[in-house]
Amino acid sequence: MSEAPRLPPAYRLVALDSVGSTNDEAKRLAQEGAPEGTLVWAREQTAGRGRQGREWTSPRGNLYLSLVLRPEGPPSEAAQLAFVACLGVGGMVGSFATPLTPMTYKWPNDVLLAGRKVAGVLLEAESKGDALDWLVVGVGVNLVSAPPDARHPATDLRSEAENPVSVEAALESFARHFLTWVSRWTGDGFGPVREAWRARAAHLGKEIEVRLPNETLTGVFADLGANGELLLDTAAGRRIVTAGDVHLPGMG
Repeated sequence: MSEAPRLPPAYRLVALDSVGSTNDEAKRLAQEGAPEGTLVWAREQTAGRGRQGREWTSPRGNLYLSLVLRPEGPPSEAAQLAFVACLGVGGMVGSFATPLTPMTYKWPNDVLLAGRKVAGVLLEAESKGDALDWLVVGVGVNLVSAPPDARHPATDLRSEAENPVSVEAALESFARHFLTWVSRWTGDGFGPVREAWRARAAHLGKEIEVRLPNETLTGVFADLGANGELLLDTAAGRRIVTAGDVHLPGMG
């Protein structure tokens, strides 16, 4: 049995062999009063999911975790934690990937290696009135395998790293990098997070498609807004997108 991960004191680890969904378990614990920093980690998920309820294939060997947070401030600001989490994942992935392997962030919540998805982030929250009660940050990272039939071409860290990466090492690295960035966000606001994410933004300045529930927009990814919105310059003018799926034109 591998040695248990060693996390900074800010975390309270809940380690599971198998679970339906780490996000569902973290949400249950949050509703029961689990403190900020409770981190649910499982070696496999039997009902993992991504954004919009899509299935997230979750075999053993990859990293699956969900973190309970209780941020102050309005829910709109808490949504910035998706970008904080991406930076945490990016720091971990970058520390193991082969040097010079291009790593980018695909709006709003994916981490790409060599243009292929290696990780994703899922936020779920519950509010009481205008105040946020809790927020769960779910993270999935392909360490040793990637689904061959994913909506976006996928890869795994084993294919892009010089040495094998254990789940324990990946968890420890993410925990450190995320703690660094969430502390920066708490102390300095979204500005530094926005700039670091924007510096590795996939497709920035290029033509993209943004698929919304009732329409598909085409335009140039002009910038990342002050609160993490996608600023899209279309033929009809600028659109501010707060949620949607980004694709390159002609891609499925």
